[in-house]
Amino acid sequence: MAIIVTGASGLLGVPLVAALRGAGERVVTLVRREPRSGDEALWRPAEGVLDPAVLDGASAVVHLAGAPIAERRWTAAYKRELVRSRVDSTRLLVRAMREARRPPGVLVSASGVDFYGDTGDRVVDEGAPGGSGFLPELCERWEAEAAAAEEFGVRVARLRTGLALSGRGGALVRMLPVFKAGLGAPLGSGKQYWSWISEPDWVGAVRHILATPEVAGPVNMGSPTPVTNAVFTRTLGQVLRRPTMPMPVPGFALSLGLGEFAKAGLLPSHRLRPGKLLDSGYEFTHSDLADALRAVL
Repeated sequence: MAIIVTGASGLLGVPLVAALRGAGERVVTLVRREPRSGDEALWRPAEGVLDPAVLDGASAVVHLAGAPIAERRWTAAYKRELVRSRVDSTRLLVRAMREARRPPGVLVSASGVDFYGDTGDRVVDEGAPGGSGFLPELCERWEAEAAAAEEFGVRVARLRTGLALSGRGGALVRMLPVFKAGLGAPLGSGKQYWSWISEPDWVGAVRHILATPEVAGPVNMGSPTPVTNAVFTRTLGQVLRRPTMPMPVPGFALSLGLGEFAKAGLLPSHRLRPGKLLDSGYEFTHSDLADALRAVL
């Protein structure tokens, strides 16, 4: 029985697949090119191509595919791509699961902390309502497509992931040149909370979810100790042994440089409690930000 993974070449897909295979699991990755081995299978979500037989009898599906949120300016066309690559691909995957002779038992599907919108300094668990705006509404549509698999008996976990700390790419690596130059600074007020999670804990949490039948629905994927952007800035500078700037980068300047993403993706506050992970017995390896940064860097 295989675990099927989409987005396997992405920032978090790579270490997850490695960890699953290292534990002796058979992993089949969905690829958009012609498969090169029996551990790959073809899908073309933009064209609606996925053979339900690929999913027949699989133990689980982990769905991580989606166009990067922060790597391009949000033109109208790219916003459509952000939606299409998440909502349409999830709909295709769930439809193929429904049509499989023996549907997989569990679907673990990506989402984001942006589901909640700006929550200020309020501690938010998985029962909190969604926010408003482009990213919260995108997450809501994305999750609704995944939740449709519950209609035919599949356990569904929706991963509301915060800032994933990895030394191989993603937001942290994009920050490093600025911080190494001694120019790191808080963003906006610096008071907004950033819910972060180390790469090892993200992988460990997904494996925990796969193995723990009672974990279902939305799952906050962040450490138990979110910090403000100002604290994150200061801590990263200390780990790199570089000074940081005392004056924050104003929100209007971020918007000029990054467009709509700055206001929607960098300045909202997310002070999450990973309630379902903690309540189901998951033990975090990294609850201290400095330790997490040292580990991944």
